[in-house]
Amino acid sequence: MIYLASPYSHPDPAVRDQRYLAACRAAVDLLRTGVTVFSPVVQGHALSRFGLPTDWGFWRRHDCEHLRRCDEVVVVTIDGWRESVGVSAEIQLAREFGKPVRYLTAGAERTAP
Repeated sequence: MIYLASPYSHPDPAVRDQRYLAACRAAVDLLRTGVTVFSPVVQGHALSRFGLPTDWGFWRRHDCEHLRRCDEVVVVTIDGWRESVGVSAEIQLAREFGKPVRYLTAGAERTAP
């Protein structure tokens, strides 16, 4: 299973919506290759519409469980990924759990150095 890490939190709801759509596109692209994908942004965005928080502090424990169970982490390198507290934490946790980390850009993918 691939854990799809991508930035989400932002004070502007329009930016959150754009990031959600980018995560959806990346998840669909990966699903079309036949792999299993879990995207916390895709799940969390839908649930946040019912009043759940959108920050890493709230989602950390939940996402950590998915990270433990995944085979690898793929980071979607859209605007904000380097500054994202959640993405940085997900990369760190992946390394702690011994999971490979790859980076996905528009139409390209590379393995972490």
